[in-house]
Amino acid sequence: MQDKASYAEAIGRKYPEQIVVAIARHPDGKDNPVTLGWSMITSGAPPMLAIAVRTSHYSTEAILAAREFVIAFPSVEMADVALYFGSVSGRDADKLAESGATTQPANEIETVLLSDAVANFECVLEEAVLTGDHWLFVGRVVAAHANTDPKVGRLYRLGGGSVGAVKRGTARATRS
Repeated sequence: MQDKASYAEAIGRKYPEQIVVAIARHPDGKDNPVTLGWSMITSGAPPMLAIAVRTSHYSTEAILAAREFVIAFPSVEMADVALYFGSVSGRDADKLAESGATTQPANEIETVLLSDAVANFECVLEEAVLTGDHWLFVGRVVAAHANTDPKVGRLYRLGGGSVGAVKRGTARATRS
């Protein structure tokens, strides 16, 4: 049964949700990461991914200027780094340098990959759509990278400002 609820109350039921870190090189030359909760696959052929970034974010300026970005799926081991990337502005700090995150050059675009992430996707901006207080950036994947350590687990937002792992095998499917 469904009862009427406020948007805030109902949307709070979506957790856990995936998080990603987007990275783009700002015109000032700094590679800027930001942790985001809103991302999705938009096409399989060609492969395309989308992220939503608040209009006021420094990362929005970077993506619009560079017209390319990386989407990284952070590992559980990157929890502190991901929280830092999502709570400090690139206008005020060199987040990659200050976080100690391990990076490596991207292959096809001008920015970096997060070496400890579960996976990284290099994207070329195909479409930017203003949707209220966020930009929706759709990127065509031009290169993909996967972590070689099979034990590396994926980081999720658990709600209430916390992040962590979601245990595999705990999800249950039901059929009517």
